[in-house]
Amino acid sequence: MLRFPRLLLPAVLAATLTSALPADEGMWLLTAPPRAQIKERYGFEVTDPWLEHIRLSSMRFNVGGSGSFVSADGLVITNHHVGFDAIQKLSTEQRNLVRDGFHAKAAGDEMKCVDLELNMLVSIEDVTARVNAAVPEKAEADASNLARRKVMAEIEKESLEKTGFRSDVVTLYQGGAYHLYRYKRFTDVRLVFAPEQTIAAFGGDPDNFEYPRYCLDFSLFRVYEDGKPYKPQHFLKWSKDGAADGELTFVFGNPGNTSRLLTLPELDFVRRLSVPMQKATLKARESLLISWSARSAENARRAKDVLLGIQNGRKVRDGNAAALYDPVFWQAKVKGESDFRSRLAQSPEKFGDALAAFDKIAEAQKRVNEIFPRFRMIEQGVGFASDSFGYARLLLRAAEERAKPNGERLREYGDAGKASFEQRLFSEQPIHEDLEIVLLSDSLQYFAEQFGPDDALVLKVLDGKSPRNRAAELINTTKVRDLAVRKQLYEGGQAAVDAAKDPLIEVARILDPEARSVRKEWESLSETKKQAQGALARARFALEGASNYPDATFTLRLSYGAVKGYEENGQQIPPFSTYAGLYERNTKQNNREPFDLPTIWQKAKTKVNMKTPFNLVTTHDIIGGNSGSPLVNRAGEFVGIIFDGNLQSLSGDYAYDDRQGRALSVHSSGIIEALDKVYGATAIVAELRNGKR
Repeated sequence: MLRFPRLLLPAVLAATLTSALPADEGMWLLTAPPRAQIKERYGFEVTDPWLEHIRLSSMRFNVGGSGSFVSADGLVITNHHVGFDAIQKLSTEQRNLVRDGFHAKAAGDEMKCVDLELNMLVSIEDVTARVNAAVPEKAEADASNLARRKVMAEIEKESLEKTGFRSDVVTLYQGGAYHLYRYKRFTDVRLVFAPEQTIAAFGGDPDNFEYPRYCLDFSLFRVYEDGKPYKPQHFLKWSKDGAADGELTFVFGNPGNTSRLLTLPELDFVRRLSVPMQKATLKARESLLISWSARSAENARRAKDVLLGIQNGRKVRDGNAAALYDPVFWQAKVKGESDFRSRLAQSPEKFGDALAAFDKIAEAQKRVNEIFPRFRMIEQGVGFASDSFGYARLLLRAAEERAKPNGERLREYGDAGKASFEQRLFSEQPIHEDLEIVLLSDSLQYFAEQFGPDDALVLKVLDGKSPRNRAAELINTTKVRDLAVRKQLYEGGQAAVDAAKDPLIEVARILDPEARSVRKEWESLSETKKQAQGALARARFALEGASNYPDATFTLRLSYGAVKGYEENGQQIPPFSTYAGLYERNTKQNNREPFDLPTIWQKAKTKVNMKTPFNLVTTHDIIGGNSGSPLVNRAGEFVGIIFDGNLQSLSGDYAYDDRQGRALSVHSSGIIEALDKVYGATAIVAELRNGKR
């Protein structure tokens, strides 16, 4: 499940700081695709019309995934695990769509999602010069950060007012460039089809990041506009045969974030502090939710989405740690940075700023290391894990931030993002008090343990009670879960929020001075590093031109690669798994969870073609956020859908290697076989094959 240990050659890892990119590496900007590399390696010419067609066929899900239009009637495909949040929110104890699946046999059966937002990338504009011009030279970090934040908010607001499109200024190359991304937003999104979760994630946590795999990890939604199915000008035609062994394919998706351009002190922070802290928190919370889920079937249903996300995150962080603590990996990073600095030192008069940048980053990082635990706990909210607290803080800060000039607000409260912010704040998602108490109690306990029982902030928050009793009191008495109350407080502004005296809002108020203070320092330090990284980026451009790609930023990127198996432990792993392999694995595991098959799949065993490809592996460079990305061929046809990477790909946060690391997809033929032979979804099959209803 790609929501995101191996030995890597130094030459491979050093490529993040040199122009000699190996094989199929890269999450490339659509404004700077690697045309020459693709042409040289595969003999395919990437044209502007081809790029535009797939860009306008691609979608971004606000829950952190990707998707694509696959019919002229607004049908969108993504992963089941990307759609899981929406499917869960439509489920009830009486109608469990996660467990039982969903199939809208007629247009009127399609279910409107609670708070799902999809974005289609309309245009990209380079605004680097304007952003940099607005930041005074030699200004203090706080002043520079405010100036940069102000001009970015101005650009976004101007764009929104001019075009009506969602407008986001995106920081690239850690501050080396700034691009304005404009999106058409879709908020009327309806569920069309979802398989049972047991087949969508067949093999569960034991098989997660393994291969061969047998996951039918897809779901179908339909985009509506003005109450009617949206008619996209571009959509991906369904391939008749799907991907073949050795075939060149492309991935268009929204990889979340990578850390390949970090300097050594920054990366050392990740391995010594960030990843270990995350691992400890995830493992503790996983144990808690497994125990709570075991108490009843309804508990298990309510906690399912949260637990799956935690288990996936825990496995990802284990993979991250395996790479970061691999001496070969680390020495390769050391060598890569040393080589880069040596190249800069050959022309000190030209690259003096870049050489000084390393020391500036190292100095700033020392302070980042010191404040990170408090920043993580109170500003990132790790000590207050619950949807209820999230709403309380949003209301408290919205009241204060909206009274400020647009350019002086915290970024998430800017005018350009208002519609998406309100979509989130006014969600009608079901929130379960018992689960909220469990999560808040556990996180308050962690908060008290980390800060100490005598910490002034801990004493104020707990108010003389144990973490468990305080959590129960806060969740049972807060009103912020009531949508009508949230709307009233939001519209009433500061006076209404202050007068409410809601207990959770008051806890957020207790935390807010220190949370804002540590955030301000964090952003100031980030600004110092951003300016230094900008100098490094300019030096890279001078030395290498546009032969490199920026770290991932949850914006649309292009990756290219081939369908290709790999060797592991002396055995050749074939590129495809099949329906025969699915049933064989189910039989060998005696149909026990999580290798059990839904009854409908057991009955369909004699109907399906056992030779049909199910999952496949490719050499694409992907990361969390690519989930749901379409896999397309040279003709721009849909041949599969990305849903995961294998274990050997988990160091992809920091480096790429295609010797064993692979991207995993559901084969397009496997999807059709299931819809047709297992589910009898003939209307959907016809729409996919014909491109229209």
